Amino acid sequence: MRGGRLMKIKYYVEPDPAALARRAAQYFLEMAREAVEARGRVRIAISGGSTPRATFQLLADPKQPWRGHMPWDNLDLYWVDERCVPPDHADSNYRMTREALLDHVPLKPERIHRIHGELEPEAAAARYESELRNGFRLEGAESPRFDLVALGMGSDGHTASLFPHTEALHELGRLVVANTVPQQKESRRVTLTWPVINHSRSVFFLIAGADKAAVLSEVLTGSRDVERLPSQLIWPSSGILTLILDKAAAALLPATDGEGCGFLERER
Repeated sequence: MRGGRLMKIKYYVEPDPAALARRAAQYFLEMAREAVEARGRVRIAISGGSTPRATFQLLADPKQPWRGHMPWDNLDLYWVDERCVPPDHADSNYRMTREALLDHVPLKPERIHRIHGELEPEAAAARYESELRNGFRLEGAESPRFDLVALGMGSDGHTASLFPHTEALHELGRLVVANTVPQQKESRRVTLTWPVINHSRSVFFLIAGADKAAVLSEVLTGSRDVERLPSQLIWPSSGILTLILDKAAAALLPATDGEGCGFLERER
C-alpha cells in the first residue's frame, strides 16, 4: 500500500441468472434484517434495469422463502436513479419495480419514495433531494446514510445515471442531480450523486451477462479513469464493496474459492 485508501472487494459468482437472482434476494433479506435488528428500520435504494427484475419477483413471490421474512413494516424504499419519464412509462424504473415487486408485497405507500420523473429534470432532482433531507432529518451538509444501495453496471462502465464524461461525475455538494446523457440520445436522468452512494453502510453491484465481463474487469483491476469508467467512483466509506455476478460477467476475474466467492483489493 502506498498511502492510499484500500478497498476490499468481495464477489459471489453464480452459474446462471436464476441462481444470481436467488443470491441477490437472500442478500437483500439478510441486509434488511440486520439493519432492522440494529436500528429498528432499513432504508434501501435500488436501481432499475433488467437484471434486478428477477430478484424483485422472487422477493414478491409468496411461494418463495423471502417474502414472508422481509421486514416490510420497517422498510423504506428509495431509488438510485430514474429516467425523466412518467411513472407508467415503459422506461420507468419505478414502473418496473411496481410491476415486479410493489404490487405484490405489503409495503405501505408512505414508505415508497420514488423519483418524480414526470417533472422537469431539475425540479425532479430538487424534489427528491428535499424528500431525502426530510426523511433522513438532515441538517446542513449532512448526507443520507442508506443501509443498502443496490447498483448495476452498464457495458460502458456507467452506474446509477453516472455516465462517462457527463456533468454529474463532478458534483460533490448536492445529493441528487439531473444529468443529460448524450450517448443515450440526449436522455435526461435524475440520479443520486456518487458521494451519497459511497456514504451508505453497504453497497453492492448486481451484474449479469458476457457483455459486462471486459468492463467489469477493467473497473476492478485496471487503471483508474473515472471519466471513462464512472463505476470506479463507487468506493464505499466502509472500505468494502460486494458484487453478485453470474459466471458470464465474472469470466475475466480471478478464480473463486470452492464456495463461489472471490476477493480483490484495490488502492485508490
